[in-house]
Amino acid sequence: HSSAPTCNNNAGLFPGKAKFIGELLVPAAPFDQKSGREAWTVAFAPNDSYFAWSQGHRIVRLIPWTKCLKDFSVGHCGEGTNASSPRRLSRQNSDGGKVSLVLSEPCERTIDCGDIVWGLAFGSSVPEKQSRCVNIEWHRFKFGQDQLLLATGLNNGRIKIWDVYTGKLLLNLMDHTDVVQDLTFAPDGSLMLVSASRDKTLRVWDLKDDGNMVKVLRGHHNWVYCSAFSPDSSILCSVGAGKAVLLWNMDKYTLIRKLEGHHNDVVSCEFSPDGALLATASYDTRVIVWDHHKGTILLELGHLFPPPSPIFAGGSNDRWVRSVSFCPDGRHIASVTDDKLVRFWSIEERAPQAIAPLSNGLCCAFSAEGSVLSAGTCDGSVHFWECPRSISSLQHMCRMSLRRVMTTQQVEELTIPTPLRDYLTYKII
Repeated sequence: HSSAPTCNNNAGLFPGKAKFIGELLVPAAPFDQKSGREAWTVAFAPNDSYFAWSQGHRIVRLIPWTKCLKDFSVGHCGEGTNASSPRRLSRQNSDGGKVSLVLSEPCERTIDCGDIVWGLAFGSSVPEKQSRCVNIEWHRFKFGQDQLLLATGLNNGRIKIWDVYTGKLLLNLMDHTDVVQDLTFAPDGSLMLVSASRDKTLRVWDLKDDGNMVKVLRGHHNWVYCSAFSPDSSILCSVGAGKAVLLWNMDKYTLIRKLEGHHNDVVSCEFSPDGALLATASYDTRVIVWDHHKGTILLELGHLFPPPSPIFAGGSNDRWVRSVSFCPDGRHIASVTDDKLVRFWSIEERAPQAIAPLSNGLCCAFSAEGSVLSAGTCDGSVHFWECPRSISSLQHMCRMSLRRVMTTQQVEELTIPTPLRDYLTYKII
């Protein structure tokens, strides 16, 4: 494998059309200017209870996802009817006060963040995961079992932390000196938050220690656009301007390596659900799928055919890839590009399985269970599609189970036949 195969969506393959489910549209306002109304981020809660929509002009709407899906089927999402299934919530308030058992349903909320919102992330608490801060006995916030937080990264460099269930502002984190482009919580329930900023740094915050800033990660020479945790929370990928793809050890907060391969700014990244693969999206018209353990390119998903030479890769701006998202099935990748298409790539077929029209797309995210893709646009609206469905092979499910707990190097040390080793390391996808 001297070079990774490149996949192009016009190479004689005819993908199907993705099934459109519905959309959330911003109410038109006379004062609306073009700038400031973009939906820079969309996010689903880890349990799919809520969908967060940054609809421009400082406003984030928290929409109960089950209700939203139901409303799409009857054609009126977001009009404030009761959720389809009531939910019994027993939890502790973030300030330590008890809340008795109440019969309630997820409630739609509108949050005014006070400035343009760039980054959004949900964080859920697992009480067993203690704060890394061992010295302080007393904490202002005691996050309970059912805690669900929303972090918002703002234009002025601040990060605001909200209680999703009450809409209450809990923390205001101030340390960045420029726009907070992206936020990501560690998936392990520790409530460790990483922020990526135009000030060229990433910052690590411990929300179980009242939002204390634990570490500044320096290594980018330009804007940092996006960051993503591996599923086991041990590795962080950060991407940014100037072709940068960096991998960090999040136990020691040290740089592991830089991945070389993109020819222009890298703007989006996400790990596969088993942690074996890393997908990065760039303005060079490509999504690269990496074996991040070895720093090698396994697959290139090209959005322009023939692909531009490296020297021209910065100029093909109607094919800039804006966002990439890994489907929880581990077999599909979605990309949003400036050629007005959303593509659902099958990594097994190395080609788009389905496409959908989308003007001015900026970002995309799969629902937690993986059946729906959402995408935000420049006018603040959000569109939803069904992910192409097919049954995963038993082989693939076994591979994902194994790769959740084994690195590429550990798999290569197994005394197994070469074709099996190549399959387990995704050399054969």
